[in-house]
Amino acid sequence: MARQRIVAELGRPETPAETAARKAAASQRYRSSKTFRNLIAALIVCVGIMAVVYLGVPRGTPADVPEADVAASAAQAEKVAGHGVVIPDVPDAWRANSALVEGGEWRIVYAPARGYVEVTQSFSAPDGWVSRELGGFAPTGTTTIDAVDWDVYELPSPVQQIDYALATTIGSDTVIIGLSESTDRSAAATVAESLGDQIRTLREEAR
Repeated sequence: MARQRIVAELGRPETPAETAARKAAASQRYRSSKTFRNLIAALIVCVGIMAVVYLGVPRGTPADVPEADVAASAAQAEKVAGHGVVIPDVPDAWRANSALVEGGEWRIVYAPARGYVEVTQSFSAPDGWVSRELGGFAPTGTTTIDAVDWDVYELPSPVQQIDYALATTIGSDTVIIGLSESTDRSAAATVAESLGDQIRTLREEAR
């Protein structure tokens, strides 16, 4: 026969009820301890998996978007227009973000130090084209740059982020130089001056 456990503080064998209570308490402590250990172990495994994923998955900087090939795009634009198109001679630091011909318009977008400069030539521009492009606003003045007269548009509210523009005509075409809000105003004059000879030549050819 198994010997009964002596309860020291009572100086007698424990009763069946006390034995059951003791075993139940021990079992509860064991289960609680095991659950906590399992939780810690699970957390360690999760952290380990995250570390492997973070360190093991190849990463790198996104590939740079290539600069637009203005000359090649201009050649395509000339085929569509049936005549020459303007190609600004801008500072080397300016990046050509896009250059495309679409919907009867030749458009180049440059990124100077701040903001952007958009040069658009509309082929056989319909009446009111400039006004529609610039939110319906009328010109606020005129300026002459390299012997070419330009209408000046200082827009009271930006249109597609453009709040300043110069516009002139080449035969039935119209050219707009638009600046975004953060672009230095001198950028418009830089582009207009670079187009002076081209505009005069294209005007002669259009006659």
